[in-house]
Amino acid sequence: MEFTAKEHGFVAHLSYGDLHVSGDEQYGFRPFQLLVSSIAVCSAGVLRKVLEKMRMPCSDMKVTADVERNEDKANRVEKIHLHYVITGEQLQADKVKKAIELARKNCPMAQSVEGSIVITETFELVS
Repeated sequence: MEFTAKEHGFVAHLSYGDLHVSGDEQYGFRPFQLLVSSIAVCSAGVLRKVLEKMRMPCSDMKVTADVERNEDKANRVEKIHLHYVITGEQLQADKVKKAIELARKNCPMAQSVEGSIVITETFELVS
């Protein structure tokens, strides 16, 4: 990826469109938003695949990410809590819990920040 400096941030020209990144969300995505969304979406995507392999397909999934940052340490992201709302007919709570554990171990983005950012998960099932 190549990023070019603009007046209020940077832009990357990608095959599906331009990615604008700025410390001011008036001009683009803030870097921490991209970090958190990468972890949340990657984790949810891997979770969906794991659930399918466990023969528990979901008809819908939403993930909410709550972020804790440390203002005393350059406002770094220290903790991300992911809450999944999973809709499906054959979902079993104990197996979903196991699937979430497997998803975290197999999510490249979550593994990239292992030891630097604490990631926790909860879920609720909707039938």
